[in-house]
Amino acid sequence: MNIKFLFKLLRNLNSKTFDKGESIIKEGDKTNNVFYIRKGLVRSFLINDKGEEITFQLFAEKQLFGNVHTILFDEPSKFTFETLEKTKVYFTDVKTFQDLSSDNLDFQKMDSRIFGRQILKQAFQRIDSFVFLSPEKRYQQYLKDYPNMINRVPDKYIANVLGITPVSLSRIRQRISKKKY
Repeated sequence: MNIKFLFKLLRNLNSKTFDKGESIIKEGDKTNNVFYIRKGLVRSFLINDKGEEITFQLFAEKQLFGNVHTILFDEPSKFTFETLEKTKVYFTDVKTFQDLSSDNLDFQKMDSRIFGRQILKQAFQRIDSFVFLSPEKRYQQYLKDYPNMINRVPDKYIANVLGITPVSLSRIRQRISKKKY
């Protein structure tokens, strides 16, 4: 990647630091920014018919996220994206991101619509885990994929992401710890 392109990319990025508990994207927003987490933790959640918050996904350092409903389908966000700790992000709108990649062949090869592909990959991995893995195996895979997340996030959020109750998560952890001894 040439240095000219890197400077152009950096000139088009914004940065912002959010305090714990701040919303980056709210349900109903049509934000079309792509965010990169430099430091911190973000969860996406929705509120169901019973008024309960259901955590859909957790994002930590070096991960991209954004309002997939607007970026891919031009619809308002179905989720709220909220910080779980002080979080610094870099961001740009998806059109700038794509324009920059179309102007640079090296980045274009790397890009291939990075954001859309990443979202689809994550969605298929999640579907596959629900179809092919038991809740215990899903938890073990989550531990493997996101080892530092367990100590940073309340159990109820992890349970939501895994599609189980916090009580089930506790039982799974007990079974796993008994197997180790």
